[in-house]
Amino acid sequence: MLIPESAIHSARILVVDDQAANVALLEETLRQAGYTNVSSTMNPLEVCNLHRKQHFDLILLDLQMPEMNGFELIEALKTNQNDPWLPVLVITAQPGHKLRALHAGARDFISKPFELVEVKARIRNMIELRLLYQRLQEHNGALEAAVEERTAQLRESEARYRSLTELASDWYWEQDENGTFTKVSGPVLEMLGIRVDGLVEDGLDNAVAGWNESERAQLQEAIAAREPFLDFVFSRRNADGTEQRFQVSGEPMFGRAFQVLGYRGIGVEMRRRE
Repeated sequence: MLIPESAIHSARILVVDDQAANVALLEETLRQAGYTNVSSTMNPLEVCNLHRKQHFDLILLDLQMPEMNGFELIEALKTNQNDPWLPVLVITAQPGHKLRALHAGARDFISKPFELVEVKARIRNMIELRLLYQRLQEHNGALEAAVEERTAQLRESEARYRSLTELASDWYWEQDENGTFTKVSGPVLEMLGIRVDGLVEDGLDNAVAGWNESERAQLQEAIAAREPFLDFVFSRRNADGTEQRFQVSGEPMFGRAFQVLGYRGIGVEMRRRE
């Protein structure tokens, strides 16, 4: 993911230092390096408000300042929940402050007195890293929005599918991975003799007696093997001697990790009881 030069040079940069000479030197260095969007302040109390308004891509921060030092300012900047990635590059003449600043949340440091070649390199690296982070956040946001849109489309499609299957069949059914009926529409409970207790109890194993055990075994074998089945016919002999024949079709449902979530399908009674 390459960042174009135009984006790097137009990055929003804020120089924070209580010494006017340092501010002027850094501003001139940045302008000579091609940066076109540079601002500065000598008042650390203004920085948080400025950052909330302008969303800087880089804050060059001197640690030794009156009223509010750089460490205190870093802590204050952390309260901005809209920008958890602090784009802070600290400036210090104290070697011991470098590690402390990094632990506090700064991304990098520049040593005083300035070595301009090092200053330019660290500034560029920081800006590029910041812009890459923003690109990643934008990509993740777009991906999340695409997933939400696709999920909504699938739910709408699922609703249409169920509506159509209810019109084209006697019942629509779903089972979870344990074989328990979780959704049933139509007269399937009455036709299969499934007893209701709470929602819907286990499927065929709780039905009334009289099923053709060979046919039922074939159907259960297909379900156990996670295989789809189309227009499978099975029958039941009722207590009065009449026979009921049913035709069912089903397919396994898979989750994002391709795990089987259960089955869904449709069914019709081929010949109703007389």
